[in-house]
Amino acid sequence: MDNVTQIAQLMSSTVIAAGLVIGLGGAGAAIGFGLLGGKFLESSARQPELTNMLQTKMFVAVGFLLLYANPFLGALGLK
Repeated sequence: MDNVTQIAQLMSSTVIAAGLVIGLGGAGAAIGFGLLGGKFLESSARQPELTNMLQTKMFVAVGFLLLYANPFLGALGLK
């Protein structure tokens, strides 16, 4: 019975650790994209004539994120 308890504790610790890693990774990405959007708005306010170019570059950066780290694949069970 002691072996089963140890396995259960190990599995629960693993689930908690995995949840923390995924949550902190998501929080870091959210902070990064918040900074990206904020800097875009700041630069657009300073030089409105560059807004179209900056907006294109920002959307390309978001597109690369979705291309190489697609969060929607997990919902399909493909990861």
